Amino acid sequence: MELIKIGDVAVSEEKVVETTTINSPEQKEESKTEKESTSTKKSKSKTQSRGQTRAKIIKEHEKNEISLFKENIYIVFVECETPGNIGFLARTMANFGLKNLILINPPKLTNEAYYQATHGKYIVENAKIYPTLDDFYQSQRIDFKVASTGMAGGSYNLARIPIRPEELGKSLNVSNNIAILFGREGDGLSNKEISDCDICVSIPTDPAYPIMNISHAAAIIFYELFKNKHDYCAEGISQSSDLEKKYLVKDMEELIDYLDIPDHKKRNGLKTFNNIVSRAFITGREIHTLKGILRRLKNKIGEQ
Repeated sequence: MELIKIGDVAVSEEKVVETTTINSPEQKEESKTEKESTSTKKSKSKTQSRGQTRAKIIKEHEKNEISLFKENIYIVFVECETPGNIGFLARTMANFGLKNLILINPPKLTNEAYYQATHGKYIVENAKIYPTLDDFYQSQRIDFKVASTGMAGGSYNLARIPIRPEELGKSLNVSNNIAILFGREGDGLSNKEISDCDICVSIPTDPAYPIMNISHAAAIIFYELFKNKHDYCAEGISQSSDLEKKYLVKDMEELIDYLDIPDHKKRNGLKTFNNIVSRAFITGREIHTLKGILRRLKNKIGEQ
């Protein structure tokens, strides 16, 4: 009892005595349960924290994908014949979050275009007009060009070998600037305009009436792009640019020139290679690997 009355020292001594107290079996079990509960709570807290961090990263990625989808896709209407169809196309774009409308040599934009656009009126108001496709390509840095057509070709019409909208939606990398071309209401896109594109997309329809209204065709294509925009993660993958693809095709052209075959077979071979490169959505790393192989082959043949 005298030790307890010595103030601070007594308190210290008392604490020492308390910590050395022998607990009963019941007290030990209770203490063990309390420690396990505390450990479980800490583990759950860490798991929840990691889950919240991952959810935040996914949310930020999806937000970035939406932004790229809206900013980097250009919808190009080539030589439209009626202003109303411009409005219908703008309305369809608004449905799927697209905003960059390009008009190539269009008719005068009358009130009908704005009326048919309804809530997509702002898209018509902000549309950019160019006299030709070449002027548009020179003005904007387009990495990937997609031609739409209702008249798909067979194996002998290499420029018109198509993919379906679903394939396009799953594979398209919205990190790059992409132009999607829609042609004239009557004639569509020319063979030359399609050949200048990287890929051709076509919607399967009944052969008895294969040509769709432009806004209907656009809605199907836009939907396939829109529904897949969260599924394609470009992290760690940099899709090749238009310039890189051109240099790869140029290397192949130089290699083909060494071959002793007719000129028309050289042209078809080069076009086939270009189609494969375009449909593969090839990455920058893959481009440089192939370029290295083609150049070694060319150098090896040149030495012989």
